[in-house]
Amino acid sequence: MNLEREVQEAFAFDGVLSRAAEQFVPRGGQTEMALAVARAIEGAYPLVVEASTGVGKTFSYLVPALLSGERVLLSTATKALQDQLFGRDLPKLVEALGVPVRTALLKGRGSYLCLHRMELARHDTSLPDRVSARALARVEQWSQVTRTGDLAELPGLDERSPVIPLVTSTRENCVGAQCPKFRACHVNLARREALAADVVVINHHLFFADLAVRESGVAELLPSVRIAIFDEAHQLNETGVQFLGKNLTTGQLLDFSRDMLGAGLQFARGLVDWQKVAGATEHAARELRLCAGKHYPGSKLRWTAPAPDNVEAVAWADALAAVGLSCAQACEALDTVSEIAPDFVRLHERATELAERAQSFQRPCEPDCVRWVDVGSQLRLVESPLDIAKAVKTKVLGESQAAAKTWVFTSATLGDDEKLSWFTQPCGLTEAQVLRVGSPFDYARQAALYVPPNFPKPGDPSHTAHVAASAAEWVRRLGGRTMVLTTTLRALRAIGESLQSAFENSDEIEVLIQGALPKRVLIERFRQGNAKGERGCVLVASASFWEGIDVPGDALQLVIIDKLPFPPPNDPMAEARAKHMEAQGRSAFNDYFLPEAAVALKQGAGRLIRRETDQGVLVVCDSRLASMSYGRRLLKALPPMERLASEQALTDRLDSLTRTCTRDPPPF
Repeated sequence: MNLEREVQEAFAFDGVLSRAAEQFVPRGGQTEMALAVARAIEGAYPLVVEASTGVGKTFSYLVPALLSGERVLLSTATKALQDQLFGRDLPKLVEALGVPVRTALLKGRGSYLCLHRMELARHDTSLPDRVSARALARVEQWSQVTRTGDLAELPGLDERSPVIPLVTSTRENCVGAQCPKFRACHVNLARREALAADVVVINHHLFFADLAVRESGVAELLPSVRIAIFDEAHQLNETGVQFLGKNLTTGQLLDFSRDMLGAGLQFARGLVDWQKVAGATEHAARELRLCAGKHYPGSKLRWTAPAPDNVEAVAWADALAAVGLSCAQACEALDTVSEIAPDFVRLHERATELAERAQSFQRPCEPDCVRWVDVGSQLRLVESPLDIAKAVKTKVLGESQAAAKTWVFTSATLGDDEKLSWFTQPCGLTEAQVLRVGSPFDYARQAALYVPPNFPKPGDPSHTAHVAASAAEWVRRLGGRTMVLTTTLRALRAIGESLQSAFENSDEIEVLIQGALPKRVLIERFRQGNAKGERGCVLVASASFWEGIDVPGDALQLVIIDKLPFPPPNDPMAEARAKHMEAQGRSAFNDYFLPEAAVALKQGAGRLIRRETDQGVLVVCDSRLASMSYGRRLLKALPPMERLASEQALTDRLDSLTRTCTRDPPPF
């Protein structure tokens, strides 16, 4: 029996999936995608699939991959999605299909407890506070019982805890085979299990980290893999450019300084003036940060001249030179104690690498790259390629041609044209097979779209206040169950504060704002508050909340988007990409800014309808969607929702939304 036939039978009305899962219902789009994946596996060619919300794409790629009997690499966007795929979806299907496969989960080293660094942290007198000391004690207690060392398994550990960097390793500070805890190392255990498994689940960050430095463990794994599948593939380009360029941060310098001081005082006290050597690096890092001056947090400084915009060139050059000199001096000091402990050997390598990075940023930017500086509590110097096309063609597809691998890339949103050019061009996949599978949802019945006609223009200073005031009115009418998605952090703060003020004394509405709590805690609080109906919630968020958030049922029935999500024109990467396109004779607006906005708008709108029984309203507070000629292209990218023509139609629709909780089974 060939693979296509096996897949067809598995998805049939009376197939193994229907017998294994009571709620399974055959869906044409799901089967269509599964058969396309099966053909790609048999033909060993790259396949790009846009599978709209509700298709059930996870089963569509897992079933043919598992039935193929080949070794499979699965990559997804986040560690949370990794855990879901490995802990829920894979075991369910392996059992249903009855295939004898061994699965493994592999994350980046920052996800695993480092026993050596935990021991060093125990002697660290500079722990930030008592809360951190207690968290470290909990980690130490947990370390006695964990098998995997995956910190995600430690309940109650805040992912923002300052203890995590102290008890995990990085490529820079790992001492490798010389580590006294090497035999018990959780990272090495995870890699060994991955090498022995038939199906390995990783994430995009890990994949590209490996492409960049050949260190993450994927390098050993990939040659033996016949099928590689990338879920949430819309993030690939932006993830890839982070790793395929180079960066230098003041945080890296401060971490190095702290680690050098700690190791020096513990293993070689009195042999070197560690306070002086480490202090020089710390001082150079802080001077570099001060050199950039004061800017709004999250600002990006264009860097097309010898120094970034609005930074004095001579002072900048001197500060970079001082960083390089302090690292070189650290190398000399570490040379004298390198035989005492393996930590010093690794610290010497880190000092050398940091010095080289500082020197590279004193030279002109590489061709076809863009350089900028991120300004926040620390400074981040970045030089990045404009896209990952070259890397994919040479390091991914090029290496796989002889081995006849199958590469599958899928997401709910990959573009707004038939060729999915938004994704395929920057990812070097223009020759790949392309398939678009529509959603099974009845959007015309389930959802409505409203574009307020009389709002101020997005550039008007009063626009954000108008969004906040209207949102408060709609939230009050609906009793919560609302997500407000903003395009900027400034709008996030302004709208969040306004809504908090509006509902300050309310016993019925709770306002949740991104950043106030960890992301997973916010989402869980939002779900619970609205599902129980005791106190409705409104969540105000930006950036990462536009995608990957699944709130089914009537816990979320109103999504408000403050303005069309065009890339900021003064963003260094957006500016460089636009100039590159125009140099090729293309329209930057039509070929870059508009597709970017269309994809982001689809992602935001995708939060609304997650199940066949969901109902809700999408409000886009940007009149350009209705008044500008390009608005038709953006509207076409959205699901075919009913258009509401007036504020009265909106309020009537909000009033009609039921408050009865629905508990639907997850899609297959």
